[in-house]
Amino acid sequence: MAQLDSLLRIVDAQGADELRLGSDKNPSMFAGATPKKLTIPPTSTATLLELFGEILDVSRRGTLEKLGRVEIVHQAEKIGSWTVIVTKRPGGDEAFDAVVRRASRTAAPPAAASPAAAPPTPSAAPIASSVPGPIAAPVPAPAAAITSPPQGAPGPALSRLLGQAAGLGASDLHVADGEPPTVRVDGTLRSLLDALPLRVEELLGDLLNDSTRARLAAGASCDIGLDVAGGGRARVNVFRTASGLAAALRFLPRAPRALSELGFPVPLDDLAMLPNGLVLATGVTGAGKSTTLAALASAALRRRSIVLVSLEDPIEYVFEPGPSSLVRQRQIGRDVGDFHTGLRDALREDPDVILVGEMRDPESISLALTAAETGHLVLATLHARSAATAVDRIVDAMPPARQTQIRIQLADAVRAVIAQRLLPREGGGRALAVEVLRSSPAVASAIREGKTGTLRSAMQAGRGAGMLPLERCLADLVRARTISAETARQAANDLDALAQYSGER
Repeated sequence: MAQLDSLLRIVDAQGADELRLGSDKNPSMFAGATPKKLTIPPTSTATLLELFGEILDVSRRGTLEKLGRVEIVHQAEKIGSWTVIVTKRPGGDEAFDAVVRRASRTAAPPAAASPAAAPPTPSAAPIASSVPGPIAAPVPAPAAAITSPPQGAPGPALSRLLGQAAGLGASDLHVADGEPPTVRVDGTLRSLLDALPLRVEELLGDLLNDSTRARLAAGASCDIGLDVAGGGRARVNVFRTASGLAAALRFLPRAPRALSELGFPVPLDDLAMLPNGLVLATGVTGAGKSTTLAALASAALRRRSIVLVSLEDPIEYVFEPGPSSLVRQRQIGRDVGDFHTGLRDALREDPDVILVGEMRDPESISLALTAAETGHLVLATLHARSAATAVDRIVDAMPPARQTQIRIQLADAVRAVIAQRLLPREGGGRALAVEVLRSSPAVASAIREGKTGTLRSAMQAGRGAGMLPLERCLADLVRARTISAETARQAANDLDALAQYSGER
């Protein structure tokens, strides 16, 4: 394994976190989405097999031949853990491609979460996938919502299933009565065809206590938090369907990741130091919004003397107080009835930073804006696909009579809108694409006057102020060969459709 380790030492010395290799290709390395100089001639298949040595032993080469790819965790001497994803090229010869990604320096590798571009290595030992198709860097070590009362530990059957899902790099696991389990890997659903159909109640066992059974019987869903072997956690949402019980399990890292690990193309560290205002992370479900806000909150706790109050449904990350900071995490439905009640309470709890898991209704939106205006830094998520549609969604949530007032409040309070999405990465995995809107006189004027169609122009002109339009981010990702031109084109078309909607308002 010495040959690979010597190459990884070069990658490490250059501050890079990813190495890409392939039969008859020039090796390349990257720091996030930025290419780093690496002058090595093309590598033949024989050279690659020699380079990977015992990593690709006879058994794993057999798995690669049969399933098309294999995923391995490699511990490099003195430079830590790396995830190796080997993908067989179509065509019948022995040619293959490999991506070697650094795990977190302090923990296992992350996910998209993230946001972001490269997710953490799962706590369970990775295994070869039972489903064909390329697998990306693994998703975070399973972490989960904290719920009360304690629900116990998963039984052997669920533990095996969680380990298999984590080994495949899954972000989610879906189970339902009478169906084989299904995992979501890099945004795509894949059935575990070699697994037998399940009965959810038997699979969850003692995790379903009398309280949760009563809620399910009454037609409500319930969230369960559980620990997973290896130090991770998982959040389980159990619900009833027409054909019986079903459950969706989301794997989440236990602790927030550092902003520097998330792969943002522009600096965001200064947002953690803001004394007040509203910072929004937007995107679809699973785009890494919570990961971004958790990283900002964690940075504020380390670098400032603050009281952080979080309102989450459920709690996903466990925040550690900094040297002179305090943390007050509250779970909706357990510690407080709903978001707007929690926000109203928070204003009396001497917070400096308020983390809102989601702005869901007019009352919680109004209270979050009030908190941002009255000297607090509010970090919140919102389901919206772009910065402009996030502004429109906040305004549209209000009755028509209040919309002018909300535009004025929002124009004064908003400090940044981070609209993020995860796109298929070349060679497997997902890459972070993002647009960043920051406060400026032009931005405030556009929001106040309802001209959200001009926000894209403001972002294009605001590069020096830390703004970034999605088109520029996509172009940079294509230039770095992180995503394909077709993937970028599809994302840009989606953005054009959203812009047309905003412009017609």
